[in-house]
Amino acid sequence: MSTKAKPQQTKSKKDVFLWIVILILMVAAMGANYYFSNIVWALRLGGWIILLGIEVFLVMLTNKGKQIWKFAKESRIEMRKVVWPTRQETIRTTLIVIALVLLIALIIWGIDAILFWLIGLLTG
Repeated sequence: MSTKAKPQQTKSKKDVFLWIVILILMVAAMGANYYFSNIVWALRLGGWIILLGIEVFLVMLTNKGKQIWKFAKESRIEMRKVVWPTRQETIRTTLIVIALVLLIALIIWGIDAILFWLIGLLTG
């Protein structure tokens, strides 16, 4: 993670144009989906998948899309650095958590039973 201050990025005309195109495509797709509602859903789903691919491509051309792609690549690199627990460590930890949850549940149940008994004595 970098501690350098990043300069404020200005929106370029290209980015604004691409976002407008993406928005228009999405609105047009929703309208087309409604208009062609009598067509088999599988064909409409195929159209949505194709449209989604086109829109992802257009987003990747924007500055924000490039930032998202860079973040995803850096996240993948960081995930490779994680030391994951072994199967045995995971099982032990899970059993400890289950045992403690059961113990706390029993304690709360006991306190509840005592309070219920006391309230029963007080109210007759």
